[in-house]
Amino acid sequence: MRLPVPGSLRLRFLLAVSLWVMLGIAAIWFSAIGIFSKHVELSYHEELEVHVRELGGLTEIASDGAIILTRPLSDPRYAEPLSGFYWQVTANGREPLRSQSMTRGRLDESIAHSPEILHRLDSGPTGPAITYGYTRKGPAGEDIHFVIATDQSELDRLIGSFTRDLTAWLAALAALLLATGFAIISFGLKPLDRLSLAFARLRHGEADELEGHYPTEIAPLAADLNAYIHQNEAMVARARVQAGNLAHSLRTPLAIITDEAERLATRDDCRGAGLVLLNQAGAMEQQIEYQLARARSGAGRKPSGRGVALPAVALPILRAMERLHPEKTFTLKTAAGEDMPLPLDPVDYAEVLSILLDNAGKWARREVTLTFACGPDGASTVTIADDGPGIPEGLIDRAFEVGARFDPDVAGSGLGLAIAWDLCEAMGIELTLHNGAKGLVATLHYAGANIEQV
Repeated sequence: MRLPVPGSLRLRFLLAVSLWVMLGIAAIWFSAIGIFSKHVELSYHEELEVHVRELGGLTEIASDGAIILTRPLSDPRYAEPLSGFYWQVTANGREPLRSQSMTRGRLDESIAHSPEILHRLDSGPTGPAITYGYTRKGPAGEDIHFVIATDQSELDRLIGSFTRDLTAWLAALAALLLATGFAIISFGLKPLDRLSLAFARLRHGEADELEGHYPTEIAPLAADLNAYIHQNEAMVARARVQAGNLAHSLRTPLAIITDEAERLATRDDCRGAGLVLLNQAGAMEQQIEYQLARARSGAGRKPSGRGVALPAVALPILRAMERLHPEKTFTLKTAAGEDMPLPLDPVDYAEVLSILLDNAGKWARREVTLTFACGPDGASTVTIADDGPGIPEGLIDRAFEVGARFDPDVAGSGLGLAIAWDLCEAMGIELTLHNGAKGLVATLHYAGANIEQV
């Protein structure tokens, strides 16, 4: 399961489920506690009312005027000392009669002032108590007061015990519901994760279209995107062909214009106009060569999916450079394991290496060094260093411009670095130039492309 991240649908759904679960659990908790407390209190009040009536029914006045019970109350807790359950019978001019549980203190008989049974929260021998009481006439017409009480702590203990058990059970239920909700969300969003993986595979050239089968809600989107991908590929292919055809069709009239400009430049009366035409024709030819080179290299096209194996991709290029620049030495160094695959188009990557190695071979005095260094997560750094004169610091930023040439005596069209820059930008590679200890150093840094497995 993927963990939710800020801004994701998974996090939004999880927050919504969590809020709903918390509200539901809180509603159950409050309602259950309220209902239970109400029923427990009602049960206690009914029990006390029954006991006070029982107390009145069992009380008699003996022949000597003493208050006696014909038998003990049915609840044995009234016989246990300080149990929290107490009763008391009083009458004017007679010795009070109290339960065996009331070993200290007394009950307030003022609650028992009416034949109707009344109740209130009062002070008892062991703390606040729920007190019931009523009166009835004795044989001599005197008022006999019957009072019975139960500690409030007994009621609170029952409610507290229920609250603790209910809280633990509802907490476990909330955790289970949240885990279930997270599992349902992850299962429901699984097709979107697979769609994201399919996009990543497509973007890094490991597939030609969005692969996989998707639910009916997503399948039309995937089908439309595949149709768009194929249509876009066809449009790009046609555009490349048309660009190449256009460039080739311009070559013949441009050659004629160049030839006529050269003739004009040889005449004294038209020398200025001829030189202007030659300069403009040269600029046009440069742009045509640039576009043709881009069309041949396939800049901007979808990667083939085969990937690049480092440093094996450089071996045939180095052999070709040794034949092209026989007076120079080309050295290969690897700082990591060989045959590391990168999800890049091998044709475009080889084109970049060829351009940079050829450029280094032109300017180097004796040696060109190619170094591969592979890092974690598919990252790689390639450096091409020569022992040539380098580039003045103020001109390095112009090195990637179309037609940029810093020494007309060195063969070249000024297009190589511009094409290499375009290719690197299309592949997500950072291309930089700087002057090293011996000469110019070109660096290709690829940060890697992590595809999360779902």
